[in-house]
Amino acid sequence: IKAYRIQDKARNVGFDWEEREQVWDKVKEEIGEFQAEVANMDKEKAEAEFGDVMFSLINAARLYKINPDNALELTNQKFIRRFNYLEEHTIKEGKNLKDMSLEEMDAIWNEAKKKGL
Repeated sequence: IKAYRIQDKARNVGFDWEEREQVWDKVKEEIGEFQAEVANMDKEKAEAEFGDVMFSLINAARLYKINPDNALELTNQKFIRRFNYLEEHTIKEGKNLKDMSLEEMDAIWNEAKKKGL
């Protein structure tokens, strides 16, 4: 991820947090700014603030030596497994996802989570 490389370059010249735990205040700040722009219904500013949220989370990943590409791919795969379970369970029950409430789908989703999917 480009943001990871940018932040690593900044780190190389000393522009970095002294303690990695400090990054969490920045993440919270950026989330707050994003929420404010969403509440203001300013799509352009909200998009910019969302980018700041992502950038700060990628910085956290770097500080904790987590590869953000790998982390996101793990989540993609986990979502696919759980969604496949949701679809298969629904078909077995003779139901259609479009006719189900979010609460019904969420209950099956949580079942998939409990099964370690």
